[in-house]
Amino acid sequence: MIHTTIGSAGHLLVIVAFVSALVATFAYFKASSAVATFDDQLTWKRFARATYVVHVVAVLGVVFSLYWIIGNHYFEYHYAWKNSSLSLPTGYTISSFWQDQEGSFLLWIFWNVVLGSVLIFSNRSWEAPVMTIFALVQAFLTSMILGVVIPGLDLKIGSTPFLLLKEVMPDIPVFKMDPNFIAKDGNGLNPLLQNYWMVIHPPTLFLGFASTLIPFSFAMAGLWTKKINEWLRPALPWALFSALVLGVGILMGAYWAYETLNFGSYWNWDPVENTSFVPWLILVAAIHTMIIGRKNATALKTSFILTIATFVLVLYSTFMTRSGVLGNASVHSFTDLGLSGQLLIYLLTFLILSVGLLIYRWKSLPSDDEEVSTYSQEFWIFIGATLLCLSGFQILATTSIPVYNKIAEAFGTVLNMALPADQIGHYNKFQLWFFSLIIILTGIGQYFWWKRVGKDKLQALYNPLLITLIISAAVITLQGVKDIQYIALLTASIFAIVANGTILFNIVRGNYNLSGGAITHIGVALMLIGVLFSSAYTKVVSINNSGLMISRSEEFTSNDNKENKENITLWLNKPEKMGDYMLTWRDVRVEPRHIPGYISKSWVDIIENDYRAVALRDIVYNDKQYYAKGDTLEISPENFYYEIEYREPSGKVFNLFPRVQINPKMGGIVVSPDINRELGKDLYTYVSMVTNPTAEPVWSQTENFTVSMSDTFFVNDYVAILDNVVRTDSVDGVTLGPGDAAVKAMIRVLDKENEFVLTPSYVIRDRMVARKTEVNNDLGLRVQFSEINPQTGQFSFAVNTTQRDFIVMKATEKPLINILWLGTFVLIIGFVLATIRRFKDFIKMRDKESAALTKQKGKPKVQTV
Repeated sequence: MIHTTIGSAGHLLVIVAFVSALVATFAYFKASSAVATFDDQLTWKRFARATYVVHVVAVLGVVFSLYWIIGNHYFEYHYAWKNSSLSLPTGYTISSFWQDQEGSFLLWIFWNVVLGSVLIFSNRSWEAPVMTIFALVQAFLTSMILGVVIPGLDLKIGSTPFLLLKEVMPDIPVFKMDPNFIAKDGNGLNPLLQNYWMVIHPPTLFLGFASTLIPFSFAMAGLWTKKINEWLRPALPWALFSALVLGVGILMGAYWAYETLNFGSYWNWDPVENTSFVPWLILVAAIHTMIIGRKNATALKTSFILTIATFVLVLYSTFMTRSGVLGNASVHSFTDLGLSGQLLIYLLTFLILSVGLLIYRWKSLPSDDEEVSTYSQEFWIFIGATLLCLSGFQILATTSIPVYNKIAEAFGTVLNMALPADQIGHYNKFQLWFFSLIIILTGIGQYFWWKRVGKDKLQALYNPLLITLIISAAVITLQGVKDIQYIALLTASIFAIVANGTILFNIVRGNYNLSGGAITHIGVALMLIGVLFSSAYTKVVSINNSGLMISRSEEFTSNDNKENKENITLWLNKPEKMGDYMLTWRDVRVEPRHIPGYISKSWVDIIENDYRAVALRDIVYNDKQYYAKGDTLEISPENFYYEIEYREPSGKVFNLFPRVQINPKMGGIVVSPDINRELGKDLYTYVSMVTNPTAEPVWSQTENFTVSMSDTFFVNDYVAILDNVVRTDSVDGVTLGPGDAAVKAMIRVLDKENEFVLTPSYVIRDRMVARKTEVNNDLGLRVQFSEINPQTGQFSFAVNTTQRDFIVMKATEKPLINILWLGTFVLIIGFVLATIRRFKDFIKMRDKESAALTKQKGKPKVQTV
């Protein structure tokens, strides 16, 4: 049965949401009209609120409809089939909602309606002009999922998630045979995204994107209604909230990359990463100018520019990631769904609208009577904001290279510009110096902000500077920092911690509510120190001392055989020395759904093209039996974990489980690290090369051996000895009856360092011969007990050999990376304190103004006769 009702309802609700957003925009616009009477404004405002309520209900209905389709596995719908499957746990079923373009747009729309509802009830005096902008943005966003074709023009607006599979892929032969065909299972969520960070990272990031609309709307409303200064107070706490949430979202993505991807870091300067980072930089610059905007005209103008730029850059990043422009430049970008034209209109509409209004009002903006003094608070905030903008511009200028090529193509020109081959080196070369200067200014600026220094009064900076030089000299000496740019960044960061820490100490003694700025600056400085040491001083410990080349592929031979020198080969259960560690690859493990930890792959028989497996033995974990032999259990079939035992000289032993993922969506096999975390460093380990864990071994031609008891024979360069042949009452997998008989051979195989015993069995059951083969993966041997000759007393064995299982792994030490994570935590605390403080200030002022207005309305009118 095809469930068409829920899809039709969802599509209808999208149309209702789009129309109601347009109507709310018009109604709020009329309510903001300066020529309308008070009663007309009130009437239009009530109508706008009612329309916005309809919009909210429609959006929630759309969200519910899509979740219902995904959660109930209605695979007749293309979106559910493409992004989910029966095997997904609940958390990942939820995250499949926003895996594709339509769902992520819907997530953005959802956050906007939540924020818009909060604004309506929290700030009635600004409601009409602010919500006009808000509702207009919603109209554009809902148009992205409209999925409507205009008759006669053959013009499609938006891409709906409520299309049936047969509507998207009508040429599949199965629909010709059965028009009502429904797939048994879905394509599933990309296994690489099946991570708990991907459940919370996208919603956080999109809340950050959505929240940038609020300060933008206040800025536009301020220009529109000529409330040139008044918009700053209600906009500032929302700007801080936006910076907090967007920053947390970016940091979540960085940590996900560190835990999940194998490029060995948390930031790769990927174009999509950059397009979220640049708006955050500009937003932080805007916050600083907004703080002083009420008393400085230049800061006010700058606040308008930067607040508008933040939102426009969010739209620009949306265009870049969703139009297909970055298709060959980033692994994160979406494929083009034919929305590039709409996205461009969306971007240009708000760019032209905002810049045009700003230009129109520019002459009415106030001007400063005198230049800003070098010793003023404003000067140092301006310098810091300028550096943040320059940093963002450098990132954006390089990231936009694919856009330049597309623009040139549109005008019939070919540029063939390419992104830098070494993107990390390119961006670091500039950003390291930008942030060295920025972080210095956070320390100096705090002293000027709190008026600890001024003209002819700089002595207060001497002590922090002296302390910084002493600490920096000690750290540089102990850590062996020699590169001048790293020395500069380290010294600047330590100065920021000392200077802001000194200010913080004095603030906390007075009013801790004022400490948000200093704490935030300390967090940034700690992050920069953590980034410096964990990135610039990463130490490879998996040095290949064998003298043998691991691989002749380009990946391993490029950069003077870099990967051949920095990877080691491990054979199953064969110890190998690596630096101070003794390593042993112990096993391949799988991840059961309802058991904590991993179990050996040999314990289960994985059902092909399924998410279940059959237990080949009783499955016991931590002395608790979860499944009996023969039971069916759920697993994550695409994930295999390679158990690597680390043994330290002290005798301490720990195991790491780097992951190998069978991931056709990402080109085949994708590897992820496992991390041993210590206070001063992380040991970061991932597998570079493996034999496919799902592939059947390729065995050599059978070689037959006939030997007597205690004879020695050679198998695949191993020495083998037939020690004994004994009667046995049990053979694994074979049920023996009263008249049956079985014997097993005891074959000792000598490796260079180890000794193995293989026990193939020979069974006579119901007068039929059965041969139980023994396979040893450590040796790459398969031995079958083929014949017994009672006349000669000899025994025959059939032997096959295969490539021994091996892995190639890389391990690095990342020193002081915990300083980075500590810095992120401190940064978040600082933003939270600053946001709470500004919201309190706003609420206090709002309530004061509201009380004054109520009091004024309550005064009796005096008639003049």
